[in-house]
Amino acid sequence: MSTTERRSAAAPTAIPHDYSKRLMVFGGRSSGELAAKVAGRLGLDLGQVTLKTFANGEVYCRYEESIRGADVFLVQSTCANEQTEMTPNDALIELLTMIDAAQGASAHRIIAVMPWYGYARQDKKSAPREPISARIVAKCLEGVGVDRVLTMDLHAGQVQGFFHIPVDHMTAMPMLTQWFIDQKLPEELVIVSPDAGRVKTARNFARRIGTHWAVMEKERPAQQVAEIGYVVGDVKGKTAVLVDDMIDTAGTLCAAAQTVLDEGAARVIACATHGVFSGPAYERLAYESSGIERIVVSDTLPLRAGAPDNITVLSTAGTFADSIRRIFTDESVSEIFAGENQLF
Repeated sequence: MSTTERRSAAAPTAIPHDYSKRLMVFGGRSSGELAAKVAGRLGLDLGQVTLKTFANGEVYCRYEESIRGADVFLVQSTCANEQTEMTPNDALIELLTMIDAAQGASAHRIIAVMPWYGYARQDKKSAPREPISARIVAKCLEGVGVDRVLTMDLHAGQVQGFFHIPVDHMTAMPMLTQWFIDQKLPEELVIVSPDAGRVKTARNFARRIGTHWAVMEKERPAQQVAEIGYVVGDVKGKTAVLVDDMIDTAGTLCAAAQTVLDEGAARVIACATHGVFSGPAYERLAYESSGIERIVVSDTLPLRAGAPDNITVLSTAGTFADSIRRIFTDESVSEIFAGENQLF
């Protein structure tokens, strides 16, 4: 018998393999409520993890159950949460510690589910000697060992290019457009883009609903300052729907609402994926102040207390659950959105 034949005879013909891949979902303190909803949609119990902040402000994480060999999905928007006293920077560091702890605990895959990607607006240098902070976040996530990122309605598409790992980009557009279809509003709708950069989004939004769109001329003389010029398109006698990816301090939105009302719009409804609502946003958005009848946002960020009555929040839990299920089973995520999840 030759040497090769003796080695073949000695080697086992098959390796017994009885491995069942597990799916586990954990929530950070900025998105605990959304994480619980997502886990519920998947028929899972939310994973047990201890998260706390020491007296000196440092963040601590420990998984309270074995995650060895599991696909671990960590749901955390890098945003503030008033209820848990988290700042955006706290949320980012907490997410990084959760990723590192999962890697050290031998998770099979680690997927960061970031409904709101903090620092996404700082995606380029607008002036000399500025950082590209959205790229810093990407480097941090990759540096601690995340395998994949799942996020929704990024402010700018180029953020995906800062990663060397897969980034699954989702959109809330199907959910938001369906809300308007279900309302059966009496006046004809016109979808209004707040600036030229969101024209493609407004056009797709209008096409889904089956109506027309318009665009506003806007200048931004300084950060978080916008000056609305005029509307290109017909809004007279119609319900103007202002569509954007986020509402932050609401200065731009309120100025846009006043402009379309001055142009003869019957009423104004605002719509955005991310309700940041920082600073004086609530005071500005109250119907008495803004003239905006309804503001529709998703739950990618938690609302702080004191929200005005005209804010409606739609849940993204079903969309995230579907995407997580498809990632876990190695199926296409873009099929959920019929390939229209890249809206830039």
